[in-house]
Amino acid sequence: MARHALLAFDLGAESGRAFAGLLEGGRLEVRELSRFANVMTSVRGHLHWDVLQLLREMEGGLGRFASEFGGRLEGVGVDTWGVDFGLLGEDGGLLGFPYVYRDKRIEGAMEGFLERVPRERVYELTGIQLMPINTLYQLYAMVRDGSPLLEEAADLLFMPDLFAYLLSGEKVAESTIASTSQLYDPRAGGWAEELFEALGMSTGLMQEIVEPGTVIGSLDPEIRRRTGVGEAPVIATAGHDTAAAVAAVPAEGEDWAYISSGTWSLMGVESGKPIITRESREFNFTNEGGVAGTFRVLKNIMGLWLVQQCRKAWAEERAYSYEELTQMAAAVEGEGAIVEPDDPSFLNPPDMPAAIRGFCERTGQRPPETPGEFVRCVLVSLALKYRLVLEQLRRMCGHPITRIHVVGGGTRNELLSQLTADATGLPVICGPVEAAAIGNVLVQAMALGHVGSVDEIREVARRSFEVRRYEPQPSGACEGLYERFCGLQASGEQGGEKA
Repeated sequence: MARHALLAFDLGAESGRAFAGLLEGGRLEVRELSRFANVMTSVRGHLHWDVLQLLREMEGGLGRFASEFGGRLEGVGVDTWGVDFGLLGEDGGLLGFPYVYRDKRIEGAMEGFLERVPRERVYELTGIQLMPINTLYQLYAMVRDGSPLLEEAADLLFMPDLFAYLLSGEKVAESTIASTSQLYDPRAGGWAEELFEALGMSTGLMQEIVEPGTVIGSLDPEIRRRTGVGEAPVIATAGHDTAAAVAAVPAEGEDWAYISSGTWSLMGVESGKPIITRESREFNFTNEGGVAGTFRVLKNIMGLWLVQQCRKAWAEERAYSYEELTQMAAAVEGEGAIVEPDDPSFLNPPDMPAAIRGFCERTGQRPPETPGEFVRCVLVSLALKYRLVLEQLRRMCGHPITRIHVVGGGTRNELLSQLTADATGLPVICGPVEAAAIGNVLVQAMALGHVGSVDEIREVARRSFEVRRYEPQPSGACEGLYERFCGLQASGEQGGEKA
């Protein structure tokens, strides 16, 4: 029985990983070859991604693959976070390091662009949640600020497409990552010309849109020489990490929702068509591309970023592990403060605990005091936000949702998983942890004909990886907390704080 060996690079906003995927007999094994930091680097007051360092780490992953499995590699694919991009000059060279979506240059950009094109029209064209980090508003900030990079740019490549280009020399726009930009028209399956006209830019900067599971080229000969791997196709897998993770959700039927849990929490359902309605706009849902013509109707929620940044702030005094923080949170008794995770003050504050304290004080709550209380506040608030989004999904989709599948690194947080089951009243099925890498590998396998469909991808995931189930334990306290949380939502709307 043939064994197929593929390589997935799964790059998140906090770390990157290289995984070997070994597919044999309808089962998949993934082996982590390397793990490396992805650090936001401040240069003259602006945040950038060090893509050349990431490329060196990726070459290291290729070298480890060659050492462990020999040179025969059947395919390589890259998935990353959304919205960010790099610019190339006429000679194909990279024009500087890509900006981080949390960089201060985006301040006021969304509001400025919406003076040119009303938010209702932007949403009608793209079906994408209005968020200041979207590529559309990053580009508007460059136009507004007169960035010389736009004068020099010949090509724009989203992050997974940029790495695929650096590996192969081929330029494309894979559809799942393109759909995160708010520059893509999901109904037409092409670029939203009207928005480019409003920017004063040409779609000539953009690339041909290809579907996930497209072979785009071969691994660069120089990279092959340096790493010891043989000739291998570079595949446009599901380039957005959430699209890859959703493809690997080990679910059956249609009556489920998902949460891709990590730095961000992305919660939604899979749909055969985009849902672009007045209600979806008012709820600020997004319609991002999935695998095999599907759409991910979802809400972006500022997820474990709040815990990550609290941990970073406390590191000067004590370097807590995530496990320690979760244990301390589990030991906290009684109801404490809650927050709206998507409040703008949490996007990139210099001091996250101070931002949480400030939110609590503004909303008349006693702020947390200990690290355990801060983390408990964040995790309870996330679970309550998931319930709100679940109720909105039910109203929009019109079909039952009887369980929630959680994938990604957040599945390791047992307290959050149980809180989510309690808050939503639904069973929560957690796993696999490395869903994005698994989806990346299996979409590559689909491109090569080793897997026939998304249903088969999910069948392989069910056979290959264990999951953990959390049953709801609802209580009157849950209902009281949810009422308080809904009160925060109403307060934010009245105060004009919500985007």
